[in-house]
Amino acid sequence: MSNPTPRWQIDLERLLPIRSQFVISGSIHDSFLAQTSSGLALVPFIRALWESLKKREYAFLLVYDPTDGIRVYPDELAAREQAEKLFDLKLKNGSQIISLETLTAIMKNCATQRTVRCALVINFASRISREASHLSEAEYRFFIAAEKCALSAAPIVTLEPIAASHPHSRPLFNPVLWLVNRAQDLPSWYTLDNERVASLIIGKPDYETRYASAQQLAPLFAGFNDANAAQREQFLKRFAEGCEGLSLAALSDITELADRQKLGIHDIDDAVRCYQLGALDNPWRKDYLREKIRDAMPFIEERVKGQHPAVVKTLDILKRSVMGMTGAQAKSGGNRPRGVLFFAGPTGVGKTELAKTLTQLVFGDERAYLRFDMSEFAEPHSGARLLGAPPGYVGFDAGGELTNAVREKPFSVVLFDEIEKAHPQILDKFLQILEDGRLTDGRGETAYFSETILVFTSNLGIFVEDRQGVRTQQVKAGDNYEFVETKVRASIEDYFKFKLARPEILNRIGDNIVVFNFITPDVAERIFDGMLKNVARRLFEEFKLRLSMSPNVRTALLNRCTNDLSNGGRGIGNTLEASFINPLSRALFEHDLEGKQKLLVSDLQERDKVIDLTLALS
Repeated sequence: MSNPTPRWQIDLERLLPIRSQFVISGSIHDSFLAQTSSGLALVPFIRALWESLKKREYAFLLVYDPTDGIRVYPDELAAREQAEKLFDLKLKNGSQIISLETLTAIMKNCATQRTVRCALVINFASRISREASHLSEAEYRFFIAAEKCALSAAPIVTLEPIAASHPHSRPLFNPVLWLVNRAQDLPSWYTLDNERVASLIIGKPDYETRYASAQQLAPLFAGFNDANAAQREQFLKRFAEGCEGLSLAALSDITELADRQKLGIHDIDDAVRCYQLGALDNPWRKDYLREKIRDAMPFIEERVKGQHPAVVKTLDILKRSVMGMTGAQAKSGGNRPRGVLFFAGPTGVGKTELAKTLTQLVFGDERAYLRFDMSEFAEPHSGARLLGAPPGYVGFDAGGELTNAVREKPFSVVLFDEIEKAHPQILDKFLQILEDGRLTDGRGETAYFSETILVFTSNLGIFVEDRQGVRTQQVKAGDNYEFVETKVRASIEDYFKFKLARPEILNRIGDNIVVFNFITPDVAERIFDGMLKNVARRLFEEFKLRLSMSPNVRTALLNRCTNDLSNGGRGIGNTLEASFINPLSRALFEHDLEGKQKLLVSDLQERDKVIDLTLALS
């Protein structure tokens, strides 16, 4: 693979005969591949610029920044002496602090200088003024003078003889190069309708450039020099692919981290993750995790009852994630999330509980999951709260709730509850997360989702609207699972493809849709018994009382709690609280519990919609 030339460098060299000034923005603080006297190397922008201009017979660069003033590059005696003579400089210790007025004079001198070819680089030009839209009088005069200089400058042939046969003997400008973080950091009128000022944007390096840079850095990795050709090629590809979206400076930092952490060529994925997430330890690669997942079925079904098909499919997707096979069908898996799950089905059937259970299983703590109620993001402007406000807007420097949370917990389950309630514009952001596994907030900081499991929950398909907008129940308790699954999947497809007109979101979710069934009567009884056990445990923890109840009380409570299963396990819990926990608390409040060890609930009666319990304490 050939050594690529940066696009900005190609454009600069092409435009030097016709443009007097260049506004260069973007990744100006990155490293760049440049051919130096000692060979190809990764160098800062100023060095890369110099290597390019030196070939065109430029003698030196004048580099200015608001803090250190002006200096000469390269820092060589002959170049300094020539610059001091031509521009009336006194470079004590290599630099000289100057005013904007003096900088204006140097700019004019540079643009018309015929003795030698040179260029003026204004570094940190974004910091010349505090606000580009509110200039001081001195700043305004400076930019006016710079604009006039851009328009009046002409390409020149230096007085120093250059052979006519030399490829760069034709007239070229002595350019002024403004290095800014963003083009709008300069006054908006400065480049407006000024054909002599060219704007160049330095983007993130492409695959070819990352690969060439990886070749330069590869010998610093342990084991590379001893590897065979196939192993070296595999390492270079994984390094270049894994660093998609990163700068070349980041590749150098990854190499430094790998050296400090004693990571070799076979650990390049760990080295990249360590740089992105700040964590070398990877829970996904723990030896015990496979054992936990292999034996996870009873553990999950104890917490999520009656959802065997959903649990089986969830575990299949989880096993795929642990084995690193997510997106294996693609040529490059990129940095996609470890797993994506779309839990759909009736309310109260265990969708959120399964997300918590997965968190407990993988990370050992169900509190490691991050939950976002998407009903809070129903308005288009609410996306700023979730993902961060755009630059320049109020609060952009605070970042977003989602990006901040994932940066804090890069290994986590991220739950987006009731995703259909979010505004469609917010859903568009999930395309980038699902495809690239990263999201950049208003501060320019990137959150990586490559080690997360994303869980979306939805109630789509349970109710549908007819043409008059009337909601009707499409599936109900008692329908067989195959019928429920078919209807729910069809409704999800209809919602994303036709209602939202965003089939690409559904396409990236793929076949990771897990449909939950309604709670059946036998499962409802198991859930009811489990909740009674929780009540008994709480009584013992708080009062050291052992709860028991007569069969007729249990039967009456069971009938009340499972009479309507449309609200699932949550409905059972709500009814149990109203029919048993509240009356029990009222009755216990009137008793002295000191020294009591046993509590028997012998009767349950309802009068005027008020439930009373008959208790026996001993």
